[in-house]
Amino acid sequence: MNSTLNADTVPWVALVGNPNSGKTAIFNLLTGMDQKVSNYPGVTVEKKLGTGKFNDGTVYHLLDFPGTYSLTPESFDERIVTEQVLQWIHGKNPPAVIVSVVDATNLSRNLYLTTQLLDLGIPIVIALNMMDLVDQTEKLDASSLKKWLCAAAIVPVSALKKSGLNKLQEQVRASILTKPVNNDIFPLEVTKTLETILMPITSLLYTKLGYTPRLAAAQALRLITRNSTLELYNNAIQEGQKINSKTVNELEHLRTVAIKEIEKAELKPSSLEAMLRYQWLDANLAQDRSDHTNQIRKINANEKIDQILTHRWLGPGIFIGLLYFIFQSIFNFASIPMDWIEAGVNWLGKGAVTLVPESNFRGLLIDGIIAGLGAILIFLPQIVILMFFLTLLEDSGYMARVAFMLDRGMSKIGLHGRSVLPLMSGYACAIPGIMSTRTIDNWKERLITMLILPLMSCSARLPVYALMIGAFIPPITVGYIFGLQGLMMVVMYFIGTVTALILAKIFSLWIKSEGKSSFVMEMPPYRMPILRSVFRQVFIRAKLFLFNAGKIIMAISIILWFLASFPKTDNRGEQTTIHNSFAGKIGHAIEPVIQPLGFDWKVGIALITSFAAREVFVSTMATIYNVENAADEMVQLSDAMKNDMNPSTGLPVFTPLVAVSLMVFYVYAAQCMATFAIIRRETNTWKWPLFMIAYMNVLAYLVSLLVYQGGLWLGFS
Repeated sequence: MNSTLNADTVPWVALVGNPNSGKTAIFNLLTGMDQKVSNYPGVTVEKKLGTGKFNDGTVYHLLDFPGTYSLTPESFDERIVTEQVLQWIHGKNPPAVIVSVVDATNLSRNLYLTTQLLDLGIPIVIALNMMDLVDQTEKLDASSLKKWLCAAAIVPVSALKKSGLNKLQEQVRASILTKPVNNDIFPLEVTKTLETILMPITSLLYTKLGYTPRLAAAQALRLITRNSTLELYNNAIQEGQKINSKTVNELEHLRTVAIKEIEKAELKPSSLEAMLRYQWLDANLAQDRSDHTNQIRKINANEKIDQILTHRWLGPGIFIGLLYFIFQSIFNFASIPMDWIEAGVNWLGKGAVTLVPESNFRGLLIDGIIAGLGAILIFLPQIVILMFFLTLLEDSGYMARVAFMLDRGMSKIGLHGRSVLPLMSGYACAIPGIMSTRTIDNWKERLITMLILPLMSCSARLPVYALMIGAFIPPITVGYIFGLQGLMMVVMYFIGTVTALILAKIFSLWIKSEGKSSFVMEMPPYRMPILRSVFRQVFIRAKLFLFNAGKIIMAISIILWFLASFPKTDNRGEQTTIHNSFAGKIGHAIEPVIQPLGFDWKVGIALITSFAAREVFVSTMATIYNVENAADEMVQLSDAMKNDMNPSTGLPVFTPLVAVSLMVFYVYAAQCMATFAIIRRETNTWKWPLFMIAYMNVLAYLVSLLVYQGGLWLGFS
């Protein structure tokens, strides 16, 4: 639990709900924060703390937990919630109120978790989210729901329309003040036989741990359902909760006896709790729904769309077609704003020439900082377009269909569908993708997903691809309808993805582990993306890219300018060129190693600097060409690269073949240290990050070598 939370000083509220229930959207609205939200499960994988304010001005803390379907943990992120709940049960800083966020369009599935929370005896306020969608299909009797659930309050809300949130805060405030306690008996209809079997466990929890009768019955049922619940009690001993090893050993013995008795009664322990809760929920919900016709029609419409989008053959074709459209749009729609930004950067450079006297500082400002930052800023429109389309696909619910569609082949390579969403997240940035692997309950599958995830072409690679494709791949049409530049971009993303899947199969044969994870995915309904939300997410992602990349580029540009500009004179006192600078000497020293790939010494320097972050390649090349250019006027990077000639051979330094070789190198190379720092944190060892750095860079060199030398052998240049 976060050490800043203390219910005795500032009341704190827990926000709990199913994945994709709109929980984080409500969190953002109540706290004014901008945590990522989307129309697919598994977006929140860590606890997020925010601060809200009631209408009377009282401040409260709000903690957003990862989405979970139940208090029986199946994955790492679900375990975060269940471990926390066990601490509350044992009196360790419980929340004043739990807000259970429920997707009102899928009550039975969502209320399953709510009924488990109600067993805890902590005041529960139910937020019936997405009521704007329910109002279009059926009517719900919220007062009746409150009556048979025995919740402190039920508030219909819509995070989309921002309605009901004031009422929700009022009910939370009232529950904090009145502290309503639910002392009802365990509501599920348990047979006499089952009650007798569970009684020894129930009695132990009641007498030795002080559980209420309802909580004791619920925990007894959960203990026989999954062994993971017993593991939580073992962990509780180490955390100093009010439980000892003797009690846990007794629980383990009683659990073993109970499971044998249940199996004798021809019941399945693993599905017992789910069966009883759903029977009780469905029986009560049937009385509270008045009209199902429109809801059934809506479900059928979703199913008809899914028959096309998730079709065995049509589905992948549609997905690839969408990717091609996105990548071609990057070139078609971004050119005008890129020209504007380029003109602005040139204007800024000319202004610096006019205002700043000639000096080393002016050289640093123009050739280092402005050239370096400006070179990456020019590609911002392309990154924004990519983020825009990816966010549209996420919010519409399509990305969940992609996960379902790809799950069919994932088991063949040692993974399951839970790996798909982290891998898809890697197209934007590897770091959140790696963190979202916490939804994978099997360690082997989670590790393999992390090992291959950096091969997904992230947005940091986009400036490199865009620079090389825009400068050296002609904008011609292939097959009358396909643009070659868009196709080349698809190829770069495709080979990274295919290689990742091949390596997943290899790693699955090498890394040994027992068991496999299960993959049950609840398809979110198709929803029209809200442009306000889409633009906010795009703005946040673009801002993060600029600030994160900007800090690295600023530092590297200053260092690189110094290395490329000094020494000013040689041993004889004559003025030196960039070839004799510190950077030039470093570049020429490694040139023999990279020359077989088609790269010269300038690219060698850029490869070194971009190990901090891939997008630094562009700013590094811009700084080198601007330092090399003796004139005060800033050079356009793509033109400088196209006009660069090898002084020894008189041939162009960059050709289409060199461009492809370079892009392939960046598909595979391990060049984002922040990513490997996160992997170190998630795996708790440097073994796997170092292994990834080694295998990815060896792979990058070998494939780039094959592409360039193979291209020369085939007659390309």
